[in-house]
Amino acid sequence: MFLNCHSFHSLRYGTLSIKELVKQTQESGARELVLTDINTITGIYEFKTLCDQCGIKPIAGVEIRKEGRLLYIAIAKEFSGIGEINQMITDYNCNGKNLTEAAPQFANVFVIYPKENIPETLRENEFIGIREEELTLLIRTEYQNLIHKMVVLHPITFATRKDYNLHCILRAIDNNTLLSKLTEDDTCHKTEYFKREQSLRDAFYQYPEIIKNTQHILNSCHFEFDYKRVKNKLHYTRSKEGDLKMLTRLAYLGLKKRYGLDHEIARARVEKELKVIDELNFSSYFLIVWDIIRYSNRMGFMHVGRGSGANSIVSFCLEITDICPLELDLYFERFLNLNRKTPPDFDIDWSWQERDAILQYIFDRYGKEHVAFCGTNVEFKYKSILREVGKVFGLPKEELDELTSQRMELHDKSLVIEHVHKYGKLLEKFPNQRSMHACGILISEEPITHFTALEMPPKGFPIVQFDMNVAEDIGFEKFDILSQRGLGTINDTVKLIKKTRNIDIDIRDTSISKDEEVCNEYLAQGRTIGCFYIESPAMRGLLRRLKCDNYKILVAASSIIRPGVAQSGMMREYIFRHNHPDQFEYFHSVFEEHLKETYGIMVYQEDVIKISQYFGGLSLADGDILRRAMSGKGRSIEKLREVKANFFKSCEEKGHSLQLTAEAYRQIESFAGYSFCKAHSASYAVESYQSLYLKVYYPLEFMVSVINNMGGFYRTEVYIHETKMSGGIVCNPCVNTSDFQTTLHGKEIYLGLMHLQGLETRIAHFIVEERARNGNYKSLEDFIRRVPVGLETAQILIFIGAFRFTGKQKNELLVEVRMLLVNFKPENRGLMLIEEPVKEYKLPRLKRETFEDAFDEIEILGFTISCSPFDLLKTGYRGSVFVKDLLQYHKKQVKMLAYLISRKHVPTKKGTMYFGTWIDVNGDYFDTAHFPDSLEKYTFQGGGCYLLLGTVEVDFHFPTITVTKMAKMPFIPDPRYAYDKEMQYDIHKQIREDVSMTNRLPYPQAHEIGLPRNKLK
Repeated sequence: MFLNCHSFHSLRYGTLSIKELVKQTQESGARELVLTDINTITGIYEFKTLCDQCGIKPIAGVEIRKEGRLLYIAIAKEFSGIGEINQMITDYNCNGKNLTEAAPQFANVFVIYPKENIPETLRENEFIGIREEELTLLIRTEYQNLIHKMVVLHPITFATRKDYNLHCILRAIDNNTLLSKLTEDDTCHKTEYFKREQSLRDAFYQYPEIIKNTQHILNSCHFEFDYKRVKNKLHYTRSKEGDLKMLTRLAYLGLKKRYGLDHEIARARVEKELKVIDELNFSSYFLIVWDIIRYSNRMGFMHVGRGSGANSIVSFCLEITDICPLELDLYFERFLNLNRKTPPDFDIDWSWQERDAILQYIFDRYGKEHVAFCGTNVEFKYKSILREVGKVFGLPKEELDELTSQRMELHDKSLVIEHVHKYGKLLEKFPNQRSMHACGILISEEPITHFTALEMPPKGFPIVQFDMNVAEDIGFEKFDILSQRGLGTINDTVKLIKKTRNIDIDIRDTSISKDEEVCNEYLAQGRTIGCFYIESPAMRGLLRRLKCDNYKILVAASSIIRPGVAQSGMMREYIFRHNHPDQFEYFHSVFEEHLKETYGIMVYQEDVIKISQYFGGLSLADGDILRRAMSGKGRSIEKLREVKANFFKSCEEKGHSLQLTAEAYRQIESFAGYSFCKAHSASYAVESYQSLYLKVYYPLEFMVSVINNMGGFYRTEVYIHETKMSGGIVCNPCVNTSDFQTTLHGKEIYLGLMHLQGLETRIAHFIVEERARNGNYKSLEDFIRRVPVGLETAQILIFIGAFRFTGKQKNELLVEVRMLLVNFKPENRGLMLIEEPVKEYKLPRLKRETFEDAFDEIEILGFTISCSPFDLLKTGYRGSVFVKDLLQYHKKQVKMLAYLISRKHVPTKKGTMYFGTWIDVNGDYFDTAHFPDSLEKYTFQGGGCYLLLGTVEVDFHFPTITVTKMAKMPFIPDPRYAYDKEMQYDIHKQIREDVSMTNRLPYPQAHEIGLPRNKLK
């Protein structure tokens, strides 16, 4: 009898999860259930699965609403009916077609109209829904003749009174209004909860025809769906055989290119992989990815194929990836094997500047009817819950800010706050809106609207109405098309080198970008600022601790920095064993046999799977559970515990002692967090090495590209400092030399106009375009004639020195620009300036203080260019010890003066601590540790220079200063406000620092890890 049920996928309307909806159906005694969420099919596949498990007949439909008003309910007779509904919603969402008051002529869909929207004529498949409370209306003449077309309409939206209140809160959030201002039209009826089915039949007993019509719909509808059948594009050619033939030909062509004609091991590996790929019907997937890469190469784009796909030698031969699986002993089964329960996918990165071109190609090549992004459900989160619920209860902004900035137990106790907490907790895990998955694309064999309606988010590519997990469950294999700034930096550097030096660099040639002597020296010294993935303070410290001087160690470092390895304590143990390979024993022969490369420590996902299989005797199916848990798919310790019983039983059968088994499993279990597969680490290491190679040999081109790609871990100021340290002469923007982005002229680097705070992007582009059309600007007056700027914009350019080519002082230019723009009206620009030439005034040369320009730069750029921050200090003291000498001061106290670059919040058992990164007066970087007891008295006070007192701790070649005291050192007052005492220190507040936060658990100390360094029995 329930033809109109809403789950919480009816966003900001329904209050029941799919699971709860099915449970309530069971309790009501109903044998059939119709899910009709508002304008979406998001929940229908989970709905079917749960209904099948509970012995309830699932029926799928959609409630069609326009601007919040119910038009009709569409219920699919069979699965093809879902496709009809999907196409209609897609046309509305994506193609600009209107939703009409009356339903279109469906072939396999029942339509139920509310009594408020009955069309003049009803088709055979169309009915009128009558609520129990509307039965008294049926005595009216206008309804008497329609009883034969009526059905029972008892919508389901909530379960209890508390849920009804939650529904009202959701409606207030959706309407952006106060709870007290909701009208009856804004909310559902108070009767929209489950009743016993028999009570509904009893209510309609006088109208058996209505009950019969309702049962007819329930009996006539079926929701059959094959979850196992692959829904992706089946063939790249016209058949499976054609796909295999083409893939084989391409693989062997690539084999010849990558390995030559006589590499038997590589040939055997290719043959083995092709057989598995064919058995799993994966040839078309490989070919589609190859086709995308072929287009990318033709366009001159750079890409990186990473993830477990790099375990495949076929993908290496097809140039999808650039990692040789033989070199690093990568096994194909990690990517694709006959025991995998879920299909894998390729992760392909492009520059953030070129990704949209790749996406457009995919949509054009495979057809918009067959391509869409995965969706994702954005849930209500802690801050958004408190803010949204508090707002509908009428809390002012100040109280909302306080609520969201504190933990719940610290909130004031009041009736309103209690209600916010009460209903806020109910909203946890509720979907709030649908959005676009960051990278997952589906390419279907049938039109994709057979399975889902599409929505059009602001980014301009359609999305399906379900997430990647549902896509996987129903038989879609996604293609991950990603973007990153690191590739943009590499790509731009190569182009800039060609432009400035006329040198062509094949950066994908691993003979120059994977194991080069000078690059190895930089790695070991942690001189990697600007380089993809290896520039953070933690990573640079790790490189130094490992004295990382080759590619293979870099591969390991890329993985052990990950939370799964670091959190388990394995990172610390790896560093010890790497530096002291003679001070430990493998605690079992299996660990020595399979993990010798990583000193018996599980570093990669594959290592955990190897140990679980070769030491513990787990099945490949259990190994797959481990793989998914460690890759973040269902990531949790609970997932790993599912295989614990099997592991211990198998180890006992193998003769392992309980102590030995417990230790091995403890190490496996510690990986219940993100960790990399080896191929992924190798892919990252190659890209890191490529960027490092460019930094070492073409430092200015590289740093300009880093700046233009908006950097990475650090703010622009740090990359400009690194540019200066690399020998570059950094110049402020100039209207005659600068472009929108930063440019390189010999050793001079002109900052781009994009960096000027307060300068509109549109004007910045116009300045460059106008100069390209009509030549350099001859004077300030010429500039004003040609560029439509107002006084404020012109002053920004003057203060930053963008008109220094005129030879005039800033104060002269400021007077001149006011004269040019006096009584200025945009429509009279050209006329006024031509008819009334600017009067020339002889102004006295004013003495400018030495650092006035520096304070202009801080105000407009956020940092200084014309001098060092140390030059602005009141004190002439520059420190007693410098970075270059720190290794000599192990366990000794030092006093240093330093400029703050960044600090990272780190939780400990005793409270919050920070790691700081600084530069000394020579421009060299160093790191500090600030423990809770020190921070109680000596806190960070924003960006600037500090005097530090602490003890040097050298940990495996890497010095860190444990700070006991620190004080922020005062800068000179702003000389531009010599006569305004209140403003003299105002601009100092704009001096920045980078602060990163983490809520992870504290890393274990050495004594807490307890990893055996001797054999166990």
